[in-house]
Amino acid sequence: MAQDPIPDAPIVDCHAHIFLDDMPVSRSAWTQTNYPFTAQDFLDTLDRHGVHFGVISGLSITGFYNDYMISELRRNARLRGTAIVAPETDRYTLERMRDDGIVGIRLQLARQPSLPDFRDDSHRLLFRRVRDLGWHVHVAIEGPLLRPVLDALNETGVNIVVDHFGHPDPADPLRCDGFAAMLGSIDLGRTWVKMSGGFRLSGTAAWQSDPDADGDVIASEVAAELLRRVGPQRLLWGSDTPFVGYEGRITYAHTLERFRSWVPDASARAEMSRTALKLYFS
Repeated sequence: MAQDPIPDAPIVDCHAHIFLDDMPVSRSAWTQTNYPFTAQDFLDTLDRHGVHFGVISGLSITGFYNDYMISELRRNARLRGTAIVAPETDRYTLERMRDDGIVGIRLQLARQPSLPDFRDDSHRLLFRRVRDLGWHVHVAIEGPLLRPVLDALNETGVNIVVDHFGHPDPADPLRCDGFAAMLGSIDLGRTWVKMSGGFRLSGTAAWQSDPDADGDVIASEVAAELLRRVGPQRLLWGSDTPFVGYEGRITYAHTLERFRSWVPDASARAEMSRTALKLYFS
């Protein structure tokens, strides 16, 4: 029986990761895991907390290895996923991924020493194929680098989902350029923002350099402004379970409690659930 710590848990967890303990790791991985968190582990977590559906985010540390995620999406109608793919990926491969439960591609750009040219031929073709399939581009990057990525994506007309509140500058989250760029992109009508990973908002290196930093303070401030400026129709919630880099410091119940704190109005939370169902499961 589900043990829901809040009376109206979200219908969709829009951000989680699954992996085995022996998956290939990219040479540029920012960390490594030494434990498994399987699709069944995730589904069991959802069931314990009264959440019905889940979206698996492509795992940065395994690069283009989407195989395990795809195999689990095939088996579980409650799950969808975003894949990290090479820009040269052809339409036939993307169509097969769509049939298996993939609903978008993830640009995992955080902690990268340099960014690709998103206006080159291969990326322009990839984004057009993503648009033609009705998918979205899921962007994970530090806020100061967000504007040029959004500018390039918005030129293609593709749908966009911005990860982790847009990782605004922790020194001035509501007045930094990344936050302004994100709001401008939302105004164009094809961008959504995930309220996820609030504990990460002290910086993408804080998990190691400042593990006791309270990113949730920033998340609360940004959440209130997003609700005021854009409303729940453009907002999503995700747990970021199993909290890679923060294992033992964050629990699933904590993320649900923070969501209720960020979005205190029950009708707004319900609207966010409807937004997630339409974006990922329609």
